Amino acid sequence: MKKILLMLALLSAVVSANAQIATENSNALDNISFGVTAGVSTPLDFNSMFPLNTNVGLKLQKDFTPYFGLQVEGVAFLNDNHFSDLKTAVKATNVGVNGVFNLSNIFGGYRGTPRVFEVSTVTGIGWLHTWDTPNNFLTAKTGLDLAFNLGKKKASSIVITPAVYWNLNKFGNIYFDKRGSQLAINVSYIYHFKTSNGTHHFKTYDIGAMIGEIDRLNGALSECESRESKVIEKIVEVPVTNAETATVVTDNGEKWVVSFANASASLTDEAKFVLNGVGEDAIVDIVATASPSGTKAFNQKLSEKRAEAVANYLTNRGVKVNSAIGKGVDATAGKTAVVTTAQ
Repeated sequence: MKKILLMLALLSAVVSANAQIATENSNALDNISFGVTAGVSTPLDFNSMFPLNTNVGLKLQKDFTPYFGLQVEGVAFLNDNHFSDLKTAVKATNVGVNGVFNLSNIFGGYRGTPRVFEVSTVTGIGWLHTWDTPNNFLTAKTGLDLAFNLGKKKASSIVITPAVYWNLNKFGNIYFDKRGSQLAINVSYIYHFKTSNGTHHFKTYDIGAMIGEIDRLNGALSECESRESKVIEKIVEVPVTNAETATVVTDNGEKWVVSFANASASLTDEAKFVLNGVGEDAIVDIVATASPSGTKAFNQKLSEKRAEAVANYLTNRGVKVNSAIGKGVDATAGKTAVVTTAQ
């Protein structure tokens, strides 16, 4: 019980250590590897160690996470120690499905690329067929994959696998019995196919670093908002020196402003619409101005014509015009504007 509790505590520590690292989701055809294997084996009871049984085979593996994968393995045994007295090249074949647990990543964490050297457990069940008097047996495999990952991209690996192939039902009931089982050591060359992320393995993201960057950006945003809150709006009178207008002021303080086209003293339809709002019983004073684009004499004459045009239009409507003057360019004319300053 103490051993179980110790193991649970250790796994909890591993999970906590890796909690800030996230692994990207992969496509169905990502993280697949294929390899060839060859090795030798001998009966596990060691009653007749020689001749060694040579074997060759193929492996296909799909890794679902950096910590776990499934492997399909097919092996052909070529010699006859504990297998068969046949004179054929292949004495027996074993096809199995194995679960692969990467101990290096489970206990050391995965950082986005495989280590140069990694250790994994390989355990699974299989089907053994002997070719003398055809027999079929349920088998199991228990072993270790000692992987040497090659190159900068770790696209291929050399894997040394010491393992036991158990014949579970050779003697009737299903159980692990060293009689009829083989102790093997194999060497495999494995190629890891390229994935959709452009590498040959899983990609990871440092969540801790991302959270830190988000906090930094939030801090910068808060600082900007703080600065914006210190902006004060001031209403000031800004001199307008290019007003091409005429202003009509009644004796009771009402004001109408009409605009003219550049260098023109003709009333537009919009200007007439505004002037129609002046009451017929009003007494008005008219001041017209011009933009500074022309000469002083031209601007003065243009402003006088504009004042005269407004006065004539109002007079024809029955409005009494008290005065109508042109001021040329009036730099003192004011217009309300908003100016923002930061403090």
